[in-house]
Amino acid sequence: MEGVQTQGWRTALAGSQMLFVAFGALVLMPLITGMNPSVALFTAGIGTLLFQFTTRRQIPIFLASSFAFIAPIMYSNQTWGLPATLGGLVAAGVMYILLSLIIRWRGPGFIQRLLPPVVVGPVIMVIGLGLASTAVNMAMGKSGDGSQQLVDYNTAILIAAASLATTIVVAVYAKGLFRLVPILAGVLVGYVLSWLLGVVDFSQVADSPWLAVPAFVAPEFHMAAILFMIPVAIAPAIEHIGDVLAIGGVTGKNYLEKPGLQNTLLGDGIATSAAAFLGGPPNTTYSEVTGAVMLTRNFNPNVMIWAAVFAIGLAFVDKFGAVLLGMPVPVMGGILCLLFGSIAVVGLNTLVRNQVDLAQARNLCIVSVTLVFGIGGMVIGNDSFSLQGISLCGVVAIVLNLILPKGEDENALPHQ
Repeated sequence: MEGVQTQGWRTALAGSQMLFVAFGALVLMPLITGMNPSVALFTAGIGTLLFQFTTRRQIPIFLASSFAFIAPIMYSNQTWGLPATLGGLVAAGVMYILLSLIIRWRGPGFIQRLLPPVVVGPVIMVIGLGLASTAVNMAMGKSGDGSQQLVDYNTAILIAAASLATTIVVAVYAKGLFRLVPILAGVLVGYVLSWLLGVVDFSQVADSPWLAVPAFVAPEFHMAAILFMIPVAIAPAIEHIGDVLAIGGVTGKNYLEKPGLQNTLLGDGIATSAAAFLGGPPNTTYSEVTGAVMLTRNFNPNVMIWAAVFAIGLAFVDKFGAVLLGMPVPVMGGILCLLFGSIAVVGLNTLVRNQVDLAQARNLCIVSVTLVFGIGGMVIGNDSFSLQGISLCGVVAIVLNLILPKGEDENALPHQ
């Protein structure tokens, strides 16, 4: 009995460690998009529990805030408001569920045919590069859109540089578990420096109670916001497959067969829709946690259940939420200069790793048009309905891939 209790405490401790690894990215995403970090903690925990239930506790995976949705959420919040944005995110989760049903019906090869690397790569690149100006504005002490100077420029640059440098140094030089928490390290150093420079105001923290129910928000369903958000689910769905393959490589199991891609994607979709119903950001499988699993060699899915329980408990500590909400803009901006670039590199690596031949006219056209439309801010439609950003890029890349002829030698462009 004592051995069982000891094992239980070890599993719980390992769970708290996994939450520690995921924590930086988990709370940074809602802070950027104007969502509540305490709600994000709660919905990450609930989402992980739903995923583990759907997959019958077979995969050591933790779900939390998805960076792929940052740009669409920011635009949707400005255009339709947060409740309508949440309605769109519920629909994005339903899109995952529909994809899981199609995979159950047609097999996983369907996804590869509809969303090959030449489609997914440039869409992921747009997710990162389309946000570059937001990161730079925040690093300079401005609001994300650059309309307001929130922190003095000289002070902001110093804080942003310290946050960015810390994140880079920890990511490159740190050893063991610490190498997996570069975002958290950057946040801590930036926050402390901001406090020393008088940028942080802790009055809101002092006024907050120790315990409180997170500020949940109910979704509203507007067709324009829903149609805008649904195509955004394409890139995270592919990212999900990559993460499931990655954790399978670590544990030596084929999770695409058991519990099956249809069930893992179903779990992700249910988690995303459930999060949006409560006012939280969409969930995705966290590669940082996969790295921690590889490092600790702890393959027990119950560890992730404990991590989820700790996340839910922490969501009710209101003073902690107030500290997160008070994070200065330059701290986030400095770290985002690296994070958004990293997202773009993931897209580039998708093209390189899969040996996409950009000398072929069809591939060159798909990648080129997708990148320019996304980074340039192309809008197609009118006031009642329009496609733009990641949504437009996803649709355009899929359509071009379906209609352009494939693999003909005469379509290859001469090498420069």
